[in-house]
Amino acid sequence: MGKKRANGPSDADEMSRRLCRRVRELRDSNGWSLDNLARASGVSRSMLSQIEREQANPTLAVTFKIARAFGVTVAELIETSEARSSIEVVRASDRKHLYRADDSCTIRTLSPLQLEKDVEFYEVLLAPGGALRSAPHFDGTREFLTVRKGKVGIDSDTDASELSKGDSANYRADVPHAITNLARGEAALYLVVIYP
Repeated sequence: MGKKRANGPSDADEMSRRLCRRVRELRDSNGWSLDNLARASGVSRSMLSQIEREQANPTLAVTFKIARAFGVTVAELIETSEARSSIEVVRASDRKHLYRADDSCTIRTLSPLQLEKDVEFYEVLLAPGGALRSAPHFDGTREFLTVRKGKVGIDSDTDASELSKGDSANYRADVPHAITNLARGEAALYLVVIYP
């Protein structure tokens, strides 16, 4: 006969408390109100409030919705910040990082999805003749571009330049701007957007 477990909090209770604390921690780090999280997750504000106050034990379905809203896995949601690795990996196969994909242009975000940030990092693939045209961003926004493959043209308001493999440029992005593939093959580039 095995030993009896001592009275006290179970592993399940500890995991539930950890989850409740983590929801609040992630919501605070994103600068979200309970209403913001409710809209993003589809979980009611009152349920989220009960979870954060450790008055409700969320079901797996609710936990999954909350994790998805933060752009993390259920396992990452349950982990404490101390237990998590300081290395955050974006896998090439991770479809949730695919920002846009059509015949002309594919954009994959390489930045963490769950963070409010003033820097965004993208991989951009342009088909022959493809272009990425953007309306002005916030005042003071700049873009930094490095061409990994191909040849592209950059337009920033009335200024224009051409870049080949290995070339980099930075330009105003608070005006109409565009990146156009000038080569016969696919162009591949890395794009960093820096907000003021």
